[in-house]
Amino acid sequence: MELYRERGFDQTTAAEIAARAGVNGRTFFRHFPDKREVLFDGEADLRATLIQAVVEAPESLEPFDALLCAFRKSARNLEDNRPFSEPRWKVIAVTPALRERELAKHARLTDAVAEALRQRGVGAGMADLAARTGWAAYQHAVQAWVDDPAQGLDTRLCQAFDDLRALSAALPAQADSER
Repeated sequence: MELYRERGFDQTTAAEIAARAGVNGRTFFRHFPDKREVLFDGEADLRATLIQAVVEAPESLEPFDALLCAFRKSARNLEDNRPFSEPRWKVIAVTPALRERELAKHARLTDAVAEALRQRGVGAGMADLAARTGWAAYQHAVQAWVDDPAQGLDTRLCQAFDDLRALSAALPAQADSER
């Protein structure tokens, strides 16, 4: 992470990362297929945490509340790893190829969350919409927390979901004939 911040992602090589970490190139490539994955290594763990949290959320919760419950659990890991997470977000923000990679990873996470909602008995269309909307609220909360860490991420998540509920409640309902 230090190299990426010092030199930029594009100017940093895997060999330089390995040297800074005190390992050889072979060891580096045993852990990471390429230098991008240093930044995305936790995606599988995040996906597993989110899926498990959605599936295990109390059955009484509506889909959106099950998502909030899951996102709140996963957010603890982000807060605990802020010294890594914050510079990671900054490196990704200034590197177009990494932003594209992050969007692809987010799409896979959203699909996994939608599948977890389907496992709870939520219909396919509703599960997909809830997962995409919930993920957007999650990303909004994370960005607000990065920009101003005075409030914890949990507080930011609850606020983002409350704001989304208020926004959807304020929208006028359309008649069936207009849809």
